[in-house]
Amino acid sequence: MLKKIRGTFIMIHECIVMSVSNIFGNKVRSFLTVLGIMIGVTAVIALITTVSGVSNSISSSFSSLGAGTISVSVSGSDLKDGMSKDDLNELALLDEVDGITPTVSLRAQITRGGKTQSNVTVSGKNAYYFHLNEDIVTHGRALNFIDDDNSSFVCLISDEMVSTFFYATNPIGETIYISGVPFTVVGRYEEDSSSGIASIFSGTSNIFIPYTTALKMNNANSVTSFTVYLAEGVESEDASSALETAMDAMFSYEEDTFTITTMSSIEETMESMMSMMAALLAGIASIALIVGGIGIMNMMLTTVTERTVEIGLKKALGAMPWQIQIQFLIESFMLSLIGGITGVLLGLLLSLIMSEVIGSTFVISVSAIVLGVGFSAAVGILFGWAPARKASRLNPIDALRSM
Repeated sequence: MLKKIRGTFIMIHECIVMSVSNIFGNKVRSFLTVLGIMIGVTAVIALITTVSGVSNSISSSFSSLGAGTISVSVSGSDLKDGMSKDDLNELALLDEVDGITPTVSLRAQITRGGKTQSNVTVSGKNAYYFHLNEDIVTHGRALNFIDDDNSSFVCLISDEMVSTFFYATNPIGETIYISGVPFTVVGRYEEDSSSGIASIFSGTSNIFIPYTTALKMNNANSVTSFTVYLAEGVESEDASSALETAMDAMFSYEEDTFTITTMSSIEETMESMMSMMAALLAGIASIALIVGGIGIMNMMLTTVTERTVEIGLKKALGAMPWQIQIQFLIESFMLSLIGGITGVLLGLLLSLIMSEVIGSTFVISVSAIVLGVGFSAAVGILFGWAPARKASRLNPIDALRSM
């Protein structure tokens, strides 16, 4: 028994040695054969790895933007179209909530000193927003609770507005007209200063005014969008549940009156989309692997024809058909494996370059490597089986006649 097993290992070793000799004995043909497999694996690895890196970068960005916040959008009902100031104050008293910042956006025409700019984004915020983001104000003061309570006509303007309407002039204390209404500039802030997941939906603003003033300019009495800042140590799921319970009571338990968006739900949606995209791209790239497999089959069929005499001699000397078949399968397997490993290395290198170019995180996807190498090996065995079977069925007498 041991002698039989030892003989089998010796036979497999000899098959591997002969396969390597045949592959490197026809370098150009072997290279062209593995080229299809190499391109396919390179495409699969590069695409999946790059998509994984982009997905991680997006998830990190969303997490940093929305850490400790929940975004709420109110569609309202027939009896209640939004959240009043008292409703927001009631939500702010929840144990899970640290504070609330409503967002009331409008598009306005800005005028000053004969200069006009249309379609400017004006955002209504409350004092709590500036309490959380106190570093954004570079000159002057932030909006305060008095401005909220009195619906004051004061504003903070961005650096872009300063350069447009107050070139070489200190804007603090000056008057600017928003949709024809005079506002006193009390401060200026840095560009792109909006934070939290609410900014994902509302975008950045050029001018901040008290949210109560923004409601008046919109001829509205209630808020339909606001951001909830969670108390320290509170999970978003717990806060979301508490908010849902409180708001259900406010809207008399009518359905579809508001939507609570947590960071986890956004991340789950993004991950699902990225996974679908990666699977689609991998499927398209796998077509190149099939083309490479056809190339391997073509080469192996040609090899069988060229080595007819060799096969005849082996069978005449007592080689079994399964031994002949294993030899050709090993050669096909090694060709595809060489292409697969080379493709993995090139794919990782290409993915690293793409990550540097687009500014995403480079993440080595083990699943992509396993998929690429495993698929290439499977292609080698699958497409090498028919030529190997043909070689094993050759009649030794017919083979030797071709000498």
